[in-house]
Amino acid sequence: MVRFETSLGGFTLELDADKAPLSVANFLAYVDEGFYDGLVFHRVIPGFMVQGGGMTPDMAQKDNKAPIKNEAANGLKNKRGSIAMARTNVVDSATSQFFINLSDNDFLDHQGPANFGYAVFGRVSDGMDTIDRIAKARTGRVKGHDDVPVDAVVINSARRADPAA
Repeated sequence: MVRFETSLGGFTLELDADKAPLSVANFLAYVDEGFYDGLVFHRVIPGFMVQGGGMTPDMAQKDNKAPIKNEAANGLKNKRGSIAMARTNVVDSATSQFFINLSDNDFLDHQGPANFGYAVFGRVSDGMDTIDRIAKARTGRVKGHDDVPVDAVVINSARRADPAA
């Protein structure tokens, strides 16, 4: 479990280390070092997803660790509320960036080598209302990036949470 506090509220993620061990270990390594603190949700597309975990409020990309193997073939689906690793067109290119699905995005699921998909590694277990608030942020083009919230949606903190809490 990881608890995020943002400028628009908090949410909790329940991670699936059984089905996505590499993605979860990678994500937790970033969480444990405080990597996400002060970064923003830099790509917001209503009805699709909100993406964060790599850009500062001035849209500079933060240095990250080496890319990990894509675990999209793990059986987890890109359904509303799921969290997945963002990546480039290179299958095994995910680093620190992640996205939370705002709807069922089946086309992002693993469909074979030609359409490898995006690795889901958990879901929002509490605070989906915060994610929906982020999705309503007014967006524009900032420093060559589209769909950027005009008023920065800042990740104040991301910390491991006690599942019993």
